[in-house]
Parts: sequence; C-alpha cells; structure tokens
Amino acid sequence: MKKFIPFESGALETVETVMVRDPLILSPLMRAREALARLRQVGVPRDFMANCYVADEGGRLLGSFTLRELVMAPDHRRLDQVMSPPPALLRPEDDRERAAALMDRTGCVELPVVDGEGRLVGTVTAGGVLEVLREEATEDMERMAAIRPSERLYLQTRVWDLYRSRVLWLLLLMVSAAFTGAIITHYEAALAAQVALTAFIPMLMDTGGNCGSQSSVTVIRGLSLGEIGFGDWWRVAWKELRVGLLCGVTLAGVNLIRLTVLGHLELSVALVVTLTLLVTVVASKLLGCFLPLAASALRLDPAVMASPLITTISDAISLVVYFRIAALLLPL
Repeated sequence: MKKFIPFESGALETVETVMVRDPLILSPLMRAREALARLRQVGVPRDFMANCYVADEGGRLLGSFTLRELVMAPDHRRLDQVMSPPPALLRPEDDRERAAALMDRTGCVELPVVDGEGRLVGTVTAGGVLEVLREEATEDMERMAAIRPSERLYLQTRVWDLYRSRVLWLLLLMVSAAFTGAIITHYEAALAAQVALTAFIPMLMDTGGNCGSQSSVTVIRGLSLGEIGFGDWWRVAWKELRVGLLCGVTLAGVNLIRLTVLGHLELSVALVVTLTLLVTVVASKLLGCFLPLAASALRLDPAVMASPLITTISDAISLVVYFRIAALLLPL
C-alpha cells in the first residue's frame, strides 16, 4: 500500500514530505490489456492516482499516461506507444511551493518525483499541494500582518503564545513610527505657520500605505507562483511606475477639485497637498515592488516586507515630501 508522508512540524519543507511513495510502475513492453489486468490486480490506491508510469528495468522514468488513455487504448497497443513525456519533474529535495507552482502552470493534478539518476521514487498529488498552499497562504497572511506564524489553530493557541507572536513586531513598528513623529516635530514651525497642512497628514499617510500594500501583495504573489524573479526588477518597476502615475494623477486630480471647489481652500495649499499626493502614490508603488524583490534576492521571506514595514517607510517619505513642497510653495 502506498504511504503518504504528511508534513510535520520541524520537517524540511520539501517535496519528500508530501509525496506518495511507491507509485504503480509498468514495463514499456507491456500491452494495454496486460496493464489493465495489472491495475485490477493491485487495485487503485486510496491516495488519488491520476497517472500510470512507465519505467525501465532500472526504475528510470520513461513516460506516463492517464488512466483514461489506458482504458481507451487498443488492447494490443504497447505502453511505450501510449505513454508521453511527463510535463514536469520534481526532485525529493525541491521546495513544496515549487510543486504547487508547477501544478498550477501545467494544469496537472499529479506530478512524478525522480531522484538524481531519474528513478521514479514517488508522486505529488493535488491533495498534498492544496495542504501546502493552505499552510503557505496562512503563513504569508500572518507575516504580512506583522504576526509571527503559528502552526496551531486559532482556538487551540494560548493567549500567551498569541501575545508573544505579536508584541515583538508591535514594538519594532512602534519604534520605527517614532521617525515619522520626529519628522513632524522637525517641521513644527511650518505646521504652526500653515495650520491647514495638519488636516491632510492622515490622508497622505494612509494613501501611501495603501498604495504600497497593493503593489507588495501583487509582487509577493508573483514571487510565490514563480511568475517573476529578482532579474525582472526593471520590468516590475516600469510597470508599477506607470500604474503609480495613472493612480497618482487620478487621485491628485480628484483631490484638487475637492479642495478648491468643494473645500474652498487656497489654491497654493491645495497644490501642495495635490503634488504631495502624486509623489507619494508613485513612490509607494515603487517601494511596494522593490522591497519584496530585494528580500527575495537576499533569500528572506518577501511577506516580511509587506504592509507594516512598507507603511512605515511610505509614511516617512510622504511627510518629508509634504513639508519640502510646502516650503517651496508656501510662506513658512
């Protein structure tokens, strides 16, 4: 009987931990009717099996075919005439996320696992990959929310463990947020001269954080699925720059109309807010794509570079830009 090895805490996150061992292996000289008889003899295992695999006497994988192809093949047809090369191969030491990405890319529900000499040692099924995707998605969401990942279910996790997983990140973010406070303190005289500027600080900071989060989530997803890598940084940056300009111009235009027509604000102050909004959106979009790519290049988890850190940095950028533009356009 095939043995399914579930993922255990502390185990390496490799294909070997989720693969089904001892798949059904058939000879290339076997006829289709003989293969069906063999399948009836051994039975279909409880673990989902979509393919039959053909290997030589040394166990080296030659090809595969689906159960449907086997049933529809003429009885006299040899298996080496029915089989086709597998769309992708996995190694036991491969990361489980690579298996998930290959299944998504090829549309297969089962992929063979071979060793360094090409011998078939197991298969990875959709059921195992779905569990991997669930675990990775949960872990990424926790890290993007500045929470240390937990392997227990929420209701089974102690309050003390939840506290320990959250408080360190909160302390770090609180300390980093002190930089934004220092920036506001540095420009205290400017705020005193133009009190109206104070009302727009939350809007600028929130917009920057939201824009950065949008970009980071998109890039992190691309990295997780293998769609992009660090070598694509210039293409990602160029795309996010254009998206940032389009979003920035739209938000800035609506904001300018709102402040001057509906808010009856002085044109000079409205221009300061509008220009800052445009620069903040573009800078945050670029920041949201560069940080995850840099983390990936340094072999760090890109999810760590998500919302909390990006928001803190974009807040500082928006404040510095805000007060610098104000100093140029307003009498401070």
